[in-house]
Amino acid sequence: MDQVTLATQNRELAGTRPARRMRRAGRIPAVVYGRGLDPAPVSVDKLALYSALRSESGFNTLFNLEVDGGTVLAVAREVQRHPVRNEITHLDFIKVSLDVEIEAEVHLEFLGSPLVVVQEGAVLDTIETSVMVRALPTNIPTSIALDVSDLVIGDTLEVSDLPEIEGVTYTADPEHTLVTVLPPRLEEPTEPEEGEEEEGDGEEGEEGDRGAAAGEDGDEDQR
Repeated sequence: MDQVTLATQNRELAGTRPARRMRRAGRIPAVVYGRGLDPAPVSVDKLALYSALRSESGFNTLFNLEVDGGTVLAVAREVQRHPVRNEITHLDFIKVSLDVEIEAEVHLEFLGSPLVVVQEGAVLDTIETSVMVRALPTNIPTSIALDVSDLVIGDTLEVSDLPEIEGVTYTADPEHTLVTVLPPRLEEPTEPEEGEEEEGDGEEGEEGDRGAAAGEDGDEDQR
């Protein structure tokens, strides 16, 4: 588990306008709190935060936050984002201890591709892309691999199928489905367009008229 040192600055002003000015200056508002700490409104450098979150540990990175001349070990949680730009607009840092388990969301990595998907057009339906675990902060895996290459149509993999990892407990329902293989999607028959139907009706009508005319000519010859 990566540990990153991140400097903070105290926030004296609260509210929407000060937060906007802060973001324009390249800083992100945050709050640091946890056992034995009074909530501390701070801000962090945007580029430094993004650089840390791009590490292999992602949002499970352990931060050594420099707060008021001291250091607080924390993880990032309750991340808020801009609805359009998807940029982080606010987040919480929760104090943790290396000897106390925490819950974390871990990315699932699906390995391989079922043969029925490649050859028969079946659909690999991914229900979940992550799973919640409980572990010591330094034992949280960066990702969890799950092999799907041997699945056939109708097969599912559940939380109980995830690999056992020492020191890690899965907190989700063991029977919760993570991925399944569905039959190939059938193409719906296309209905003829209105113009095509009208054109066909017109041709049939013309043939009928020609037949009727021929019949009339025959009657005249007989007379």
